[in-house]
Amino acid sequence: MTNRSHRGTIYPEQAEILSHQACAGEQYILRVQAPNCAANALPGSFAHIQVAASQPLRRPISIMRTSTQEGWVEFLYKAVGAGTRLLALRKPGEALDMLGPIGTPFSFNRKRSLPLLIGGGVGMPPMIFAAQILRLDDQFKPFAILGSEVPFPFIPRPSRILTPEMPAGVIACMPLLDDWGVPSRLTSKRDFAGCYQGLVTDLARHWLNSLDREQLSQVEIFACGPHPMLAAVSTLAFEFDLPCQISLEEFMACGVGGCAGCVVPVLAGEAEQVMKRVCVDGPVFDARQIFF
Repeated sequence: MTNRSHRGTIYPEQAEILSHQACAGEQYILRVQAPNCAANALPGSFAHIQVAASQPLRRPISIMRTSTQEGWVEFLYKAVGAGTRLLALRKPGEALDMLGPIGTPFSFNRKRSLPLLIGGGVGMPPMIFAAQILRLDDQFKPFAILGSEVPFPFIPRPSRILTPEMPAGVIACMPLLDDWGVPSRLTSKRDFAGCYQGLVTDLARHWLNSLDREQLSQVEIFACGPHPMLAAVSTLAFEFDLPCQISLEEFMACGVGGCAGCVVPVLAGEAEQVMKRVCVDGPVFDARQIFF
């Protein structure tokens, strides 16, 4: 029998659009009033949004941050298909039919006090949400590496947080994370000022190589982004023998585990593979279960 226990945590809401900001590279930051989702969302979870009445199939969009006190949820997405282009036309004051939060979130181990958060493109939101939660616990000292090959959906600035392990000149950060006291650095191959000129994994390897054995024993990697990036991050984690959790991006139909349209092969034992649904069994998986 299918385990339906997750469905008690998914809330249908008519989420009023509070703001809808267009950014460079056809990226959008969407904030909606959705108090039930805001109160229950965790880093790695997502919402399933009906983008327009003419589009019955919803679109899964990762949650970037929340305010439980004010009851809002914020998303970052890129308009790349018919559905998200319709969503980009929606205006403040309109209501979106939304289900959320959905999915298995990241799990943080307080014995691993140096979380390395790696986000690529529209894989940045779960990392930002993770930073929002981790900063509330003094046990954790997260460090975020964010990469993009289009202009970032924020204006980078020189970080006020000293990170001596970084290469000379790599000073650009995400201002929101900097204001939270979470160090971050940006990467791109587009020659953006202050960014590391290369891949997120290149900069991550540089940072990991700067740590001593005791510090490395405190690191756990968390990542979200395109599949090739996740494969490279997983290889990096295996190289340094570090635990690694990844959030998969996958096309979905129902989004609540009923249609099995988003299944992926997952390693269940030393040699056994099983099919898991990204929507509810994930989207977060142990990297070794996916890239085995």
